[in-house]
Amino acid sequence: MKKDIQEADLELFRQQVEDAERLDFEGLEPFRAKPPPVPRPKPFEDPLEDAPTTLSESEVETHDYLLFARPGLQHRVIADLQRGAFEVGLEVDLHGLYAEHAKRILAEFLAECAHRRVRCARIIHGKGRGSSTRHPVLKQKVNYWLRLYDQVLAFCSATRRDGGTGAVYVLLRNPNKTKKNGEHR
Repeated sequence: MKKDIQEADLELFRQQVEDAERLDFEGLEPFRAKPPPVPRPKPFEDPLEDAPTTLSESEVETHDYLLFARPGLQHRVIADLQRGAFEVGLEVDLHGLYAEHAKRILAEFLAECAHRRVRCARIIHGKGRGSSTRHPVLKQKVNYWLRLYDQVLAFCSATRRDGGTGAVYVLLRNPNKTKKNGEHR
C-alpha cells in the first residue's frame, strides 16, 4: 500500500532537485580483496634423509610404555601430556602400514601439524599383534623417528581411552616460538 504524498510536498521536492544532474552508473563493483593464492604442493622430500643424526636406531629402547621429553621441558607439562590433558589437534593412523610408507606419512603429518599450528597430536602405531613376528615394528620405528624431529618436544603412550600403548600423544614446539629461518628436521 503506497502512502499518498500531498501535491504541495511533491512540488517542493521538484523545486529542490530541478538543477540536479543524473549520474550514469558505470557498473564498477566496490573494492573486494582477492583471496590469497593457493600454493602448489611441493614434491615430498624426507626431512630426515640428509639430516645429520647422532642417534642410531639401535640405541633407542622401546618398552611397552613410551616416554620421551627434550631436556628442559617442565615436569608439569610432561605430566599433563601423560594424562591426556592437551587437546589433540590432529591424528594419524599408521598401524598396518609398511615402515617406509609409515615414515613418509609421518613426515607429511608433522609438516601438516606445523602448517596448521597444532600443539598436540596423536599418532596411532598399533601394538604389533598383526606383524609376522608379533613384535611392534611401527611402535619401535615411531619411537625412533619422533626423536629426530626438532619440532617434537615430547611424546608418551596415550591414555587407555585414546589407544593406550598402541598410540602416542606428541607435544609439538609452540608454532609462535619456532626458528625464524624455517629450519626444522
